[in-house]
Amino acid sequence: MPTDTELGKRWKADEEAGWKTWDASQTNPVDMYRLLSSAITPRPIAFVSTVAPDGVRNLAPLSFFQMVAFKPPLVMISCTIPRNRPKDTRENILSTKEFVLNLISEPFIEAANSCSVEAPAYVDEWIVSGLKGMPSVQVKPERVQDSAVSLECTYYSHQDIIPDGEENPSTTIIIGRVQLAHVRNSVLQPDGLQADPTKLRILSRLGGDTYARVSEGFDIPRPSWKEVKEKIGDKL
Repeated sequence: MPTDTELGKRWKADEEAGWKTWDASQTNPVDMYRLLSSAITPRPIAFVSTVAPDGVRNLAPLSFFQMVAFKPPLVMISCTIPRNRPKDTRENILSTKEFVLNLISEPFIEAANSCSVEAPAYVDEWIVSGLKGMPSVQVKPERVQDSAVSLECTYYSHQDIIPDGEENPSTTIIIGRVQLAHVRNSVLQPDGLQADPTKLRILSRLGGDTYARVSEGFDIPRPSWKEVKEKIGDKL
């Protein structure tokens, strides 16, 4: 039971402090962003490389990112749409139907973070960051040489999110199909089939400007229904 440990006991005792509730329909969107981005953590970071139709390269970190499916292999990124102009990442993907998702590890986090600058569309963020690119195999955008994992993706679908009572979208969800996955040999587990999180040194986003290291883990075996049924017995 959760209260079998000291942490579990303190966690249970904290219920006495109660809960604070936000009504999303009455909460300022900026405040809602701050709440959700600090609570829904850790979030993986997609370091997305794209190329504009005119050939200008773009490199941007996005923390609204996740795996969607494995058959077929699909990943999702979410791009906000500022009022002044859409994100280059969004425009490039919708125009060219290609992009590369690079995962960010601790050794080059400062270089990756420099790409979050709101630079004009003509600026090449690769130059800003000082990071080097490697030729991709099936898509035009380069992959980040420093990244231990890079996923070559093609456009699968997208969904514009339109706020209630408004006409223009505030966000675009883009789903990409993974065509090729590149993983450094040095971060693979001995079976050669999985990445080792202790070697990947992946970073995740928390709230505000805070990042978190993913450097250790623990195993919890999935229980069988037989074990659960015997444990709860007559409570069913």
